[in-house]
Amino acid sequence: MRLIIFKIFIIHIIVFAACLAVKAQDVPLMVVVNTKGPVPDLTFSQLKSVLKGEKLRWKDGTKVVIALMKTNTPAGISTCKKIYNLSPNDLNKLFLALVFQGKGEAPVFFNSVSELDAFISQTPGAIGVIESVPGNKERVIHIDGKESI
Repeated sequence: MRLIIFKIFIIHIIVFAACLAVKAQDVPLMVVVNTKGPVPDLTFSQLKSVLKGEKLRWKDGTKVVIALMKTNTPAGISTCKKIYNLSPNDLNKLFLALVFQGKGEAPVFFNSVSELDAFISQTPGAIGVIESVPGNKERVIHIDGKESI
């Protein structure tokens, strides 16, 4: 009897994880920035370069600071897939390697959109990816001419 309950529990976990993964891929994303540093629009390839830590400074010399949702959140999972084309675990490994090789800094990761948004508004040069939400769009930059990815 315990074995049957355990199997049912495992099946529920697998189904839940699969549903979360499907939902995460459908999460529309938008890129928000601090008003000091970043440009008003980027191409998708430029965005990928910035978010991979390949671009260290903006045109005005301000340091690029990357802010992302944690890779276990729907927006974080969607960011991994849509922008980095990596699994959440592989994204963490990518930044760990960059840091240990001295080639860059890890992003600052957040549990909530409000924390990430507050960090970006207070940090010159900050750029972040959040779930596309209606509201204040003054710090949203366009990617390939679109507001969301």
